[in-house]
Amino acid sequence: MANRLTQTTSPYLLQHADNPVDWWPWSPEAFEEARKRDVPVLLSVGYASCHWCHVMAHESFEDESVAAYLNERFVAVKVDREERPDVDAVYMEAVQAATGHGGWPMTVFLTPDAEPFYFGTYFPPEPRHGSPSFQQVLEGVSAAWTDRREEVAEVAGRIVADLAGRSLAHGGDGVPGEAEIAQALLGLTREYDEQHGGFGGAPKFPPAMVVEFLLRHYARTGSEGALQMAADTCSAMARGGIYDQLGGGFARYSVDREWVVPHFEKMLYDNALLCRVYAHLWRTTGSAEARRIALETADFMVRELRTAEGGFASALDADSEDADGKHVEGAFYVWTPAQLREVLGEEDGAFAAAYFGVTEEGTFEEGASVLQLSGEARPVDAGRVADVRARLLAAREERPRPGRDDKVVAAWNGLAIAALAETGAYFDRPDLVERATEAADLLVRVHLGEVARLTRTSKDGRAGGNAGVLEDYGDVAEGFLALAAVTGEGAWLEFAGFLLDVVLEQFTGEGGQLYDTAHEAEKLIRRPQDPTDSATPAGWTAAAGALLSYAAYTGSEAHRAAAEGALGVVKALAPRAPRFIGWGLAVAEALLDGPREVAVAGPVGGELHRTALLGRAPGAVVAAGEGPGAGAEFPLLVDRPLVGGEPTAYVCRHFVCDAPTTDAGELAGKLGG
Repeated sequence: MANRLTQTTSPYLLQHADNPVDWWPWSPEAFEEARKRDVPVLLSVGYASCHWCHVMAHESFEDESVAAYLNERFVAVKVDREERPDVDAVYMEAVQAATGHGGWPMTVFLTPDAEPFYFGTYFPPEPRHGSPSFQQVLEGVSAAWTDRREEVAEVAGRIVADLAGRSLAHGGDGVPGEAEIAQALLGLTREYDEQHGGFGGAPKFPPAMVVEFLLRHYARTGSEGALQMAADTCSAMARGGIYDQLGGGFARYSVDREWVVPHFEKMLYDNALLCRVYAHLWRTTGSAEARRIALETADFMVRELRTAEGGFASALDADSEDADGKHVEGAFYVWTPAQLREVLGEEDGAFAAAYFGVTEEGTFEEGASVLQLSGEARPVDAGRVADVRARLLAAREERPRPGRDDKVVAAWNGLAIAALAETGAYFDRPDLVERATEAADLLVRVHLGEVARLTRTSKDGRAGGNAGVLEDYGDVAEGFLALAAVTGEGAWLEFAGFLLDVVLEQFTGEGGQLYDTAHEAEKLIRRPQDPTDSATPAGWTAAAGALLSYAAYTGSEAHRAAAEGALGVVKALAPRAPRFIGWGLAVAEALLDGPREVAVAGPVGGELHRTALLGRAPGAVVAAGEGPGAGAEFPLLVDRPLVGGEPTAYVCRHFVCDAPTTDAGELAGKLGG
């Protein structure tokens, strides 16, 4: 039987539309129903490419007897955390406070007033490893609701009061300076894995935003240690199993500290952030490996995540069918020596096994191996490698593909637009700039609507029903600003301005602090506010970066002041938790450098424009255009005449301008190029 989730646009919710559980989407009506029936609410939060969400769904939510019990004694609400990051954040904070850990699926029991009183993540179908079964949990919660209601109310009240007391006092502390940056760098050096690259132990996540900070710090100060950590980490990831050695693109994280075995789901946001950071690494060092990874990752996003409407889908599943038709994690990606021989023949099969580290014992499960490149620097025949890769990729295409979460998330598409625009510009790939422009067009057409308010998601060209949160505004503005720099089209600067005006009006609190939801958004038990960068830039730091760039483009004092106010949180957190404020540190580097404003009076795509885009100065903004209308597109181009009839570049920062130049080499020198 179908339930209410059939009416939703979320691929994750649609996966549950045929469950025997009588699911509701998150809505006032669901809580009204719980009030009317005097039953608690089961809140289940997950996302489409989440392995354990699928497992729990199969074991419990598809079970008729579990569903019957659940339907009789609870109102069941299903939430896609990627559609409602605000709901996810508020209850995850409660889960972590109560249990000391969190994760998905997230299972929370609420009163009809949406106050949480019992928490967990994955519950198995029968008791194991000291964990009760899901049925036991349901029975226990139901009994507590019926027999110990006062106790439930007291617990719920205490949790809500505790959450309400956790407000942040990290606005307006002043901007981070050299002292905080130095402490952050020292902290990162301590947590750096000298042997394998990256930070911390297992599981190990790709630290794209920290690497961006390290590259910017090197550009500003010449710190060789910062560049070394960035370059070695990127090289280790590129050679490891976390990177898809056949099809390009990165998996979510590595389960070990050596980057060998990934958690195989591929997320749009990881690939967008990493594509851009490898392009920036190439810009800094000229590394051929960095260039290859940036382009392969861009091509992966376009080939496997692009939707019919021109946006980018959220994720590919970790699981797919193996040869026996069972859904298994990694089945699409792993190989045995016998499978290599079958595709390539004896000789090339042996060559591929040695080159990609495929052994009889295997590096993954059941004798299969994740492809990786050996650390040995031995000469190989590049033509043979390319041929073997192409044949293996063609054979892999015949395997059952992992599922794809087709919803388009505004924030993550903003990150992809920035990555594709810059990668296309650096490597003379106008097709990638075109794909970035098409995704930006979709966001304007479908997500922005008539009233300059962003919708969080869309699917099949249809806007979802959830309002954009701060990260949507910050990351989409970031993408539009990158597109403006590359294309010379001032309309993208204007659209970024619309979004950032909403940030100033709707998301800004006292003393420079920012909130994840708008003043006018649905009121939850707590207004979410998280300044830490985890898998993606926090809304807080994403907005700070876009505000700073926009101020450099336009001279707007209000946007500059808001950016500086927001960076107070970086001053507070950088010395204590530098791994979790990477984007904030990158924005702080831009602030310390100016950022520089580069106006190119000359053709878009010409030598001076390209030189400006390749400048390494942290967070530099670039405006290019010629003719009398250029100043109307970009305020930076007003009163910027040609010198001697030649294309001319002007570099300014802190209200001081260098002498104009018509020489690309001289311009590169002014921008750390």
